[in-house]
Amino acid sequence: MKGLMIYSNGMEDSEALSTRALLKRAGIDVITATINKDLKVKTAFDQVVLADLDLKHINALEFDFLIIPGGGYITRVIDEDTWIKKTILDFYNQDKLIGAICAAPRFLGRLGLLDGMDYTAFPGSEKEALNGNYLINQKVVVTPRFITARSAGAIIEFVYSLVSKIKSEKDAKALLENIIY
Repeated sequence: MKGLMIYSNGMEDSEALSTRALLKRAGIDVITATINKDLKVKTAFDQVVLADLDLKHINALEFDFLIIPGGGYITRVIDEDTWIKKTILDFYNQDKLIGAICAAPRFLGRLGLLDGMDYTAFPGSEKEALNGNYLINQKVVVTPRFITARSAGAIIEFVYSLVSKIKSEKDAKALLENIIY
């Protein structure tokens, strides 16, 4: 299994970097992509990281799932964005799993993909998914198409759910044992 994670300037450090690190620890390949031509991404807390690929050259057929970390960047880009939404729709139209944490479910809501669906997100983000069923007290919500998580405080549960869905619950439990959770 191989996944794609979108990197954006201002992404929440732990939601991107910890999620990727834990998935790789679980034996899941995660490739990163950004719209930044030089592939450099500056996180919300000023770390500079290098993405693997240019998002504009991604073929969703080459991946099994998509992950979108949250962060303050979403408020700044959601109205003008075309590439993140295009990528989400490519994965969605191919019936692939999409994971979104914190404010990232706003993209899904803006696209109407959460209509009639249970989901969670950072409080306030539910305004983008008026026809979804927002579960504010849930750290993670798993549906057949999406795994959404409330915030950076839910990273472990988010990754556990991703590993359970992508590999198996046995592998997810092994990951938690490995990190002494």
